[in-house]
Amino acid sequence: MLTNKKIKYHLFYKSLALCLLLIGGSCTGILDKDPIATLDSSSFFQTAADAEQAINAAYNPLLFNNTNNNFYWAFAVITGDEAIPGGDGSRSGIVEMESFTYTPRTEELNTFWKLQYKGINQCNLVLDNLPNIEIDKEDKNRIMGEALFLRSYYYFMLSQVFGDVPLYLAVLPPDELKIPKSARKEVFAQIIEDCEEAASILPISYESSGTGRATKGAALALAAKTHLYLKEWEKVISKVDQIKSIDIYELSVNYQDNFGISTQNNSESVWEIQHANLQLGVGNFLNQWWASRKIDGYGFAEVREEYIADFEDGDPRRAFTAASNNEHYVGLTYKRSFSSTGHSPQKFIQPDSTATQKADGDINYPAIRYAEVLLWEAEALIELNRLAEAETPLEVVRNRARNQAENPETTLPYIEATSEEQMREALRHERKVELGLEMHRFFDLVRWGIAGEVLDGFQVGKHEVFPLPQIEIDLNNALVQNAGY
Repeated sequence: MLTNKKIKYHLFYKSLALCLLLIGGSCTGILDKDPIATLDSSSFFQTAADAEQAINAAYNPLLFNNTNNNFYWAFAVITGDEAIPGGDGSRSGIVEMESFTYTPRTEELNTFWKLQYKGINQCNLVLDNLPNIEIDKEDKNRIMGEALFLRSYYYFMLSQVFGDVPLYLAVLPPDELKIPKSARKEVFAQIIEDCEEAASILPISYESSGTGRATKGAALALAAKTHLYLKEWEKVISKVDQIKSIDIYELSVNYQDNFGISTQNNSESVWEIQHANLQLGVGNFLNQWWASRKIDGYGFAEVREEYIADFEDGDPRRAFTAASNNEHYVGLTYKRSFSSTGHSPQKFIQPDSTATQKADGDINYPAIRYAEVLLWEAEALIELNRLAEAETPLEVVRNRARNQAENPETTLPYIEATSEEQMREALRHERKVELGLEMHRFFDLVRWGIAGEVLDGFQVGKHEVFPLPQIEIDLNNALVQNAGY
């Protein structure tokens, strides 16, 4: 039986799942049509309830579930230097991520492309039709803000993975869909513009039934992250200051609370993608894909020994991030034989007793934690050579981990700035260990321009982005394949 606390976490996604079932049954041919025809969409949008159903559906492509087959995690984790594919070799595309042998015909790339544009199309459907219905102004603003933010998030991930991508800002008829790619800088500019508008109309927070919806802080954070990718350091700091001024975010005392079923959606959560173990298709499939094969998982992410070695002595985040020999692991004792590397992810894995189905986990994906916001601030200050100021946000993050160490007095010492390069290396190390296996690493290496130095097989000038799916180029002759593919 669900506890009251679980009900609070699950209400939004239960309503989302039921909404999708209702839409599929009562509005056949509308929300599953690609593209959604203008006539159908306008006939669907008649009431405030229609708008709520439509915006709820726009969250669905975010989920790491079996329906979506969202392999964003493989692009970020396996292509980086945190984990190897593991598994039984049945997913050739994941193996290709590690060896940089993926091609325009790799299935995972095509699935991801379609999933993001499904989300974008749903957001455009909302934005196109919302102005034409009678609805409470506060609800209208909130739904518009959600759509602007979600569309921005989908475009951000697309640009991370593919670089330049087609930019659709409205639902188009089929004969107008064949447009060329827009430059990543143009896509990022649109993201910032939309996030700023969203931040001006979204609420700061919601009642428990709205947990998981986009907020003002989430919109400001995505804008800040986009400025970070553009190396617009002063603007990063400005956005972080705005996030701080909301005055609701702080680090959780316990690092592990960010990955606990009953402790997620806490004060550190800025933007968190919800999952629920309700047997309604909204559970987290990483609970199965990442779990060791010894506990009936697929074992498709086995943590590298070299990654384990990068943690400083005594850093408790190492064991919180990955299990090693004789350590606690979802209610069991982990053994070296549980993976080929001797290490398996701890994050997003839960005991079988807490999930009715292995692939239906209810640990969320914390897409933006306040710890990362502080690390953005530190990075921007370092790049502006404001080194003494950068010590503070860096120390806040390290101090939390230090306080959970067995010997806090000798673990994770305070980092005092001596040079820009020393602080830059400290910041990059801190991102690696604080955000381990949270789907940032490969993209960090690329944006820092050091992927070619760190990753075997990485070709500078090619592998900064992934190839466009061949099927999309076949369908849209205005698309040009990324260089090298």
